Amino acid sequence: MTPPSRLSFARTDPRVLAVAAGTLLLTDLLRVWLPSIITIFGQAASTPAELMGAFALLWFLVPFAVVPLAARWDAAKVALAGAAGLAAARLALVFVHGGQPQLYVASVGLLAGLCWLAASAVRGGPAATGVPFGLAAAALQHAALRTVDLSWQSRWWAAPIVALECLVLLWYQRRAAPGRSSAGAWFLAGPAMLLAGMFALSPAVATVAVSYRFEPVATTAPPALPELLLGLAVAGFLAGATGRLGGRVDRVLAAVLLLAAAALFGYGGPDGLFLALLLGCGALGRAFRAAEADAAPDQDAGRGPRAGYAALGGMVVFAVAAVAYYAAYDLGYPNQWVPLAVAAGPAAVLLRAGRGTPAVGLTWRSGLAALAVCLLVPLLGVTTAPAASAVAEPGRGLRLVAYNIRMGFGLDGTYRPGAAARAIAASDPDVVVLSEVDRAWLLNGGHDDLSVLAAELGMRYWFAPAADAVWGDAVLTDLPVGAVETVPLTAAGAPTGAQALGVVVRFGGREIAVVSTHIQPPPDAEPLVQVGEIAAFATRFGAGRPTLIAGDLNIEPGDASMRAFAAAGYADGFAAFRPVRTFPADRPVKQIDHVLVRGLTCTDVSVGGVVTSDHAPIVTTLT
Repeated sequence: MTPPSRLSFARTDPRVLAVAAGTLLLTDLLRVWLPSIITIFGQAASTPAELMGAFALLWFLVPFAVVPLAARWDAAKVALAGAAGLAAARLALVFVHGGQPQLYVASVGLLAGLCWLAASAVRGGPAATGVPFGLAAAALQHAALRTVDLSWQSRWWAAPIVALECLVLLWYQRRAAPGRSSAGAWFLAGPAMLLAGMFALSPAVATVAVSYRFEPVATTAPPALPELLLGLAVAGFLAGATGRLGGRVDRVLAAVLLLAAAALFGYGGPDGLFLALLLGCGALGRAFRAAEADAAPDQDAGRGPRAGYAALGGMVVFAVAAVAYYAAYDLGYPNQWVPLAVAAGPAAVLLRAGRGTPAVGLTWRSGLAALAVCLLVPLLGVTTAPAASAVAEPGRGLRLVAYNIRMGFGLDGTYRPGAAARAIAASDPDVVVLSEVDRAWLLNGGHDDLSVLAAELGMRYWFAPAADAVWGDAVLTDLPVGAVETVPLTAAGAPTGAQALGVVVRFGGREIAVVSTHIQPPPDAEPLVQVGEIAAFATRFGAGRPTLIAGDLNIEPGDASMRAFAAAGYADGFAAFRPVRTFPADRPVKQIDHVLVRGLTCTDVSVGGVVTSDHAPIVTTLT
């Protein structure tokens, strides 16, 4: 069957819609499966990395056995069965939350989804168009939901939306006819999912890129700008995937731009995020168009085991690269090269000489419709930026909450930012200090924890990177803010990295310096180097103002590090209120979260009872 020369939304090939719907569901399922591997099976790095990696890779290797079966028997039935399994698991994850059930429902869904992918490739289908449309739909939906997936939504409408997506997959999968298959395009599915989730089509990266505003400390992003940036990125991606393919210059330019985008993401720090997103989206889409042009014209239906193996090979690239990139933050080795290495695959596709004749892309009407959708859908997730409130009532103490949010995941592996926000809001805080804030890691689902919590609390935020540009610590407040500064801390053997963020707030007619930090101790040693750097920074930044240091310090009362803080003039604010146990959240046995004060006094202290993290939040009033 020869594919149509024009892709019209009014007469779209059922195969395109089937591949797009399956890609959307598989992408969303991975947003649950990836953090489940870390928080449930891996138990936040307490499981050996090699065991965790082997368990994760197993689910990507088993489907290789499906390829010869699909080629020998009925690939259509195998693809439909895989689609049914993927749809059932994706819908179940709206209701199944936490623990081993979540892990294995997501894992079985991933297995089914990969079997669907492989059988669809064997049967033949328009991966060069269907996969990009699926990735674009996933990005737009994620943006409209403010990066909180349908699996984690507590609203009634989450299940009907997922059910509708599942019905679209099953309906069009049943109607799809076999056709020509491009092994190169099917291979690109895995690398494209990784690059799109890391930066090229990430709503969270768009928000972070705008919120930095080319400053070392990220502040609350202006409404609508991140969403518009993401919409333009998705539009550029689809234009690259569906537009007319030019000659050698077109391909070389796209390859160079894609490699440059991956290098900027890996090595460019906060300033590189904006350009990485803008440069990478269109070039990544162009690789799909080039793969379609290079497809062998005589590859008929039922003769595509090569395409099936290519599809699964691309997903193995996804798995290995994801593990290699994010494991570095536990094991401590350079990882900036990983996205660049993954981008080399699509770049190689672009640089190959085309054998086929490229098809015409979207009609101009469909192109305008796609542009409108890309620009308008993300705006559904826009919230009004909060403004600074008036100064506090005279005589009232400053209410402070310090909370290590563990990237938003509870001990059972569920993502409940709404519950965390309600627990924080119940304390009526003036200032919130957060540790382990994840703003875009694909490993954790690509959520922007900080924007979600800030919107729920009606507060502005200041964010400072620690491990990379999208992982670190934050201060939220609705008080007027003066000076803001961040300094990196010496790694001292800990791979994740650390920093100290200072924010001056105006409260009760006075200025108070708030320092948010998360100490990363070296193995089996006191973090005295970081303690000295934090104390020196707080003293300089405080400049004679009342000053507090708060966060997950990973030290206990009586440690040498606490004595070093005291010698530098920072008293233990909780000394009169012990025991103040904060870890682990379900059964606290020790205190590693602290508030240290200079020129201030803690008048009351309480420990929250929520388990939306592995730490409990601490609340105190300072005078």
